[in-house]
Amino acid sequence: MPPRLNLLSFSRQIPYRPKPQTQWRIQPAVRIAPAQCRAYVDAKDPAPADRSKRVDAKPLDTVSDEARATSEVMGETGPETEQGTPVEDVVKGDKEAQAKLPKVMQDKLKANSSGSGPKGTRSYSTASTPTTGADPYPDMGLLTFNPDPVAPDVPGVKFGLPSLPLPKGSHLKYRYDDIVDQVTNLLMRHGRKSVAQRNMSLILQHLRTSPIPTINPARPLLPGAPPPSHLPLNPILYLTLAIDSVAPLLRIRSQRGAAGGGVALQIPVPLGQRQRRRTSVEWILGNASKRRTMGSGKGGFAQRIAQELIACVEGKSSAWERRNAIHKLGVAARANIVMPRRR
Repeated sequence: MPPRLNLLSFSRQIPYRPKPQTQWRIQPAVRIAPAQCRAYVDAKDPAPADRSKRVDAKPLDTVSDEARATSEVMGETGPETEQGTPVEDVVKGDKEAQAKLPKVMQDKLKANSSGSGPKGTRSYSTASTPTTGADPYPDMGLLTFNPDPVAPDVPGVKFGLPSLPLPKGSHLKYRYDDIVDQVTNLLMRHGRKSVAQRNMSLILQHLRTSPIPTINPARPLLPGAPPPSHLPLNPILYLTLAIDSVAPLLRIRSQRGAAGGGVALQIPVPLGQRQRRRTSVEWILGNASKRRTMGSGKGGFAQRIAQELIACVEGKSSAWERRNAIHKLGVAARANIVMPRRR
């Protein structure tokens, strides 16, 4: 039997990968452009909508129709659209067309042309400037030929100077109320005026949104004060009334040697308006700092001051007791006032 082993054959097949060759593509010299439209039509597509009945597809009206519609809206008489342009206007200036008109129309044209010309002399002059007469520039009511003889008081001022003194609120630096500026400056700490202005705004807001105060008859407000129901409507008046009501009219000054020797006498001294308000605001700020804070945030201090102002109007603040004590002491010390002797 022949042997099964073949010595001339390999034990396994060797894989052989041919080397890839670059294929050269033949490109046509003329490039065919793609079709601009479809070469087929689907018969199942719905027909396009008819746009001829739309409003924007209708032709525009003529000028006469628009004028007639406008006159109907305005209630006026519009142009005549049923009657066309007269023949006289059509053939006006056309000699050949006028020669071909009927005899009746030619006679009518001649009559109109002969009656339209001026007759006689003019009753007025057409000169631009009259050369005779006493006044060569009469007053026609249209122009003023003569210049204004009044010269401006201050040279360089076109519209005149404003009247002095300026009305209240017209000056940039003094546009706020006097008491608002004074309280804002007293609220300011370490030169931070913006914080004081914010607190002043919050105080006025609390006064405006507060309920109607209850007035204590034992501690009346200033004479001529409005009803309590009007105070929240005007927070600046509310603030002014609260400060001026508890403001003292005088202060006590100790003067040594007034009666001889080293004994100091208590002498009452009257205060001005700003001094009275300053003392009152200092009392109110001192009482507000002792109040409990009702919440958190930047508006707590302003809320305590607003509550103290409301307490002043209602007669519940301790500033009333300090005011009455100073007035009582001033009445008792008025005997210490020594008037200067006349020489």
